[in-house]
Amino acid sequence: MNLKDFIRSIPDYPKKGILFRDITTLIKDENAFRECIDQIIERSKKYKIDKIAAIESRGFVFASAVSYILKKPFIMLRKKNKLPADVHSIDFELEYGTATIEVHKDSINKGDSVLIIDDLIATGGTAEAAAKLIEISEGNVAAFIFAINLYDLGGSNNLAKRGYKIENLMDFPGH
Repeated sequence: MNLKDFIRSIPDYPKKGILFRDITTLIKDENAFRECIDQIIERSKKYKIDKIAAIESRGFVFASAVSYILKKPFIMLRKKNKLPADVHSIDFELEYGTATIEVHKDSINKGDSVLIIDDLIATGGTAEAAAKLIEISEGNVAAFIFAINLYDLGGSNNLAKRGYKIENLMDFPGH
C-alpha cells in the first residue's frame, strides 16, 4: 500500500502559497491508518524505547496507537497552559512567530529512552523543542518518527545535524 495515495494536498491553506499536506484522509481510512501504524511500529523496533512522546495534537493520533500496541507509556508534549501539574517548558520559533510546548515534570525519568512521534516535519522547530523537553527532563531521545517529511524545508536535515535519528514514512516537497 502506498500511503502517499491517502494524503490530500490542499493549495493555499492556511495561507496563499502553502500546499497543505492533510493526514485526515489517511486516518479516516482504516486500512491506510493500520498500515501507517504498522510501519511506525516496524521502524521503532530499531531503537531501545522506554516511553513514547508525541507533539500536540496530530502526533497524538499516531503515538497513542503505537504506545498501546508496544505497551509503552505515552507522554503528551502539549501547548502552553494545557497541563495541570508542574511542567518543563520550551519556547521556540515558528515560521510566523513563537510558541511554547510543555511536559509534566514527572513524565520522564532520568535515563528514559523516548521515541518522539509526530505527523509531519517541516522546518523542525517544534521537533527540536520536543527533543529539548525530553533532555531537560533528563531523558534521551531514541529517535523521531514522522509520517510525512517535507524534505525541502530542511527540518529532518537540521535534526540529523544535531545528532538525532530520524525516520519518516513519506516524503513530499513543502511547497
